[in-house]
Amino acid sequence: MLLLSLAAIMLSKALRYAGLLPAQGIMDFDAFHIAGRMVWRGDIAQAYHLLTVEQALTGEQAFLPWTYPPPFDLVVAALAPLPIGLAYLVFVGSTLAAYLLVLRRIAGAQFAPVVVALAPVLVVGVAGGQNGFLTGTLIGLTCLGLLRGRALAGLPLGLMVIKPHLAVGLAVCALVSRRWRCLAIAAATAALALVLSTVVLGPAIWPAFLGGVDEAKTFLAAGAYPLFRMVSVYACLRSLDLPAFVALAAQVVTAASVLGLIPLALRRSLPRRQVVGLAALASLFVSPYAYDYDLTLYGVALALLLPDLLGRASRREELALLALGWMVGGYGLTAGGLYEARLGTEVTASAEISLAALPFLLLFALVWRILRREQAATAAIGGKAGPAAPVPA
Repeated sequence: MLLLSLAAIMLSKALRYAGLLPAQGIMDFDAFHIAGRMVWRGDIAQAYHLLTVEQALTGEQAFLPWTYPPPFDLVVAALAPLPIGLAYLVFVGSTLAAYLLVLRRIAGAQFAPVVVALAPVLVVGVAGGQNGFLTGTLIGLTCLGLLRGRALAGLPLGLMVIKPHLAVGLAVCALVSRRWRCLAIAAATAALALVLSTVVLGPAIWPAFLGGVDEAKTFLAAGAYPLFRMVSVYACLRSLDLPAFVALAAQVVTAASVLGLIPLALRRSLPRRQVVGLAALASLFVSPYAYDYDLTLYGVALALLLPDLLGRASRREELALLALGWMVGGYGLTAGGLYEARLGTEVTASAEISLAALPFLLLFALVWRILRREQAATAAIGGKAGPAAPVPA
């Protein structure tokens, strides 16, 4: 039923993009297609001032600043020759299929519960046409490689140069696990992607990109982004009108604290599957720019951790995990929908507060508590926990 619902949403969105159904303003995928067309026209550097470009190309003004690293420009360029409706179907359909296949490989018998727990995230990803399924696939492949001790895990990790802040947790995991070959391949892959984008797009792309990043920092500090769609501590505090420096300081403390649990998990000899799952989940707490469509990483983490969580959590805790996950994944979609239903207009950046970070922190704390419970039980019965169980090749 869920997959049929996702297919229906995809079809309706494609028809809207094709002009066969009434449009609902500029969406995220519009920015992808516009930037891709600009690559072919040779003026992609202007995309980093996309507010004025969107006005010129579409006649509409929307807040969709373009701050992706140049390697992602090559991804959207591959979509630009297609009509936008077809490009949307190809991009979202293929990345969703790849993501679900990787998720199934990781989750095994727990695939169905993982998909149910991810239902709001899947709807958000399909509705917006964003790149969450692509990054979720790359993170999932990295996790599979790390579980099997393969250096080639560095290949998808390096490709995360398109959205590097979402790979920080796994990079830390590889570093503290001393996966030097994996890190070397990741660095080489990222470097090749950067060189290729420079050759194709020209050296001028880098000053434009850095200028766009500076503008984005100003927009973020001013609260111009749709903070209610974000799941970060920064977004939560800024939406409550706390000063930007206070929100940023809280974000840094949160990121450092969560990332610090990765080496702690290794020192306490948690199984490899748990350490990698925690690392994937920790990545979502690093950047103030974490959006609800980035929660595909939560799906990867859940696929890794669910067997252990189900085996050790009480029924009430299982329900709490499901409820918290749905609250985090569905908050932005629900808040925006309620606002539009109440006032009959599209939600603005500052119209709704961002509360998703609160249940997200509770979810992470509950996951850590349940996983630690196993360690405490093991220690009580037989002393210090033994080494992580081997992972089959």
